[in-house]
Amino acid sequence: MVQFIRDLPKAELHVHIEGTLEPELLCEMARRNHLTLRVQTVEELRKAYSFHSLQSFLDIYYEGTRALLSEQDFFDLTWAYLERTAQQNVRHAEIFFDPQAHTGRGVPFETVIRGIHRALEEAIPRLSISSKLIMCFLRHLSAEAAMQTLEASLQFKDWIVAVGLDSSELNHPPSKFVEVFQRARAEGYLTVAHAGEEGPPDYIRQALDLLKVSRIDHGVRCLEDPALVQRLARERIPLTVCPLSNVKLCIFKSLKDHNLKKLLDLGLCVTVNSDDPAYFGGYITENLLASQKALGLTRYDIYTLARNAFEASFLRADEKQRLIAELDRFMAAHSG
Repeated sequence: MVQFIRDLPKAELHVHIEGTLEPELLCEMARRNHLTLRVQTVEELRKAYSFHSLQSFLDIYYEGTRALLSEQDFFDLTWAYLERTAQQNVRHAEIFFDPQAHTGRGVPFETVIRGIHRALEEAIPRLSISSKLIMCFLRHLSAEAAMQTLEASLQFKDWIVAVGLDSSELNHPPSKFVEVFQRARAEGYLTVAHAGEEGPPDYIRQALDLLKVSRIDHGVRCLEDPALVQRLARERIPLTVCPLSNVKLCIFKSLKDHNLKKLLDLGLCVTVNSDDPAYFGGYITENLLASQKALGLTRYDIYTLARNAFEASFLRADEKQRLIAELDRFMAAHSG
C-alpha cells in the first residue's frame, strides 16, 4: 500500500505556495535579504510550528512571508515545491498565492507573479508537471482591498485561472466578497473559496450561492447539514480536503477522528491535498499515507480520491482524460 500511494499519479488542488516555505529555504532567504526573523534557526522554526487554531498558524505564516522580497525568491519558493511534488508523482498542481500578503509589505504584484509564473512554466518540460495558478483574497482584509488586488491582476489575466478566498474564516463570511467575485467572473476568472473549515456549513452555502464557486476548499463541516451534503453529492461539488492540516489546526483531535472516509462513502467528490505542507508535516503523499493508515482506506478509496482530483481540476476535458487514463493504467497494473 505504501508503494502504491507513493507511485500513484496524483493531482493537487489545494496548496498555498507561501505555505510550502520550508525552514531551510526561509532561513536562506532571510540571510540573503538581510532580514532578522523573530525565530531565527531551522530548529527553532520547526518547534514553533505547533498551533492551537487557524489564527495561531497564520501569525507565524505571515512572519515567514516577510522573507519573500524578490522575483528570484518567488521563483525559488515555487520551484522547491514543484521539484518536491514531482518526486511524489504529482502530475498536475493548482496552486494558491496570496498577493496581498506581499503587496501590503511593499512588494509589487508584478514581482510576485513573475517569479511564480516562471517556475510553473519551467516545470512543464523539466519536471513533467502541469499547473494552474489561483489568486486568493485575504478575507480578514476589506472587500475594497480585494477589489484593488483584482484590478492589479488583470494585466496578468492569462496567467491566472481562478480567484479564491483564504485566511481567517471566522467572522469573515463569503457574503462579504460578493461584488469582488462578480467582477472576477465577469473578467473570466473561475471561482473557489475556503469554507466550512472553522466556519459553519452556512459559509459553504454562501460560497456556492453568492460566489458561484466551482469547488469548496476544505468543506469538512458540511456533515453538520444533511441537506447540504445531499446537494454537494448531487451537484458533484468537489471538496479539497487537507487531513494533516485539519489535525494540526485542531479541527479534528486526531486523524482517526477525521471525516474523510465518511465524506467518501457518502459519494462526495472528495480530494486529498496538503494545504501548507511546510507547516503541517507533509505533502500530498504524506497526507494520503497518514489518512490510509488512520482510516483504513482501501486501494479503491485511494484511487477514487486521485480520480476525483483529476476530474475536479481546471484542466481541459482532453487533458483530464489523458491523466485519468494514466491513473487507470496504473490501477490495472496494481490491482493484484
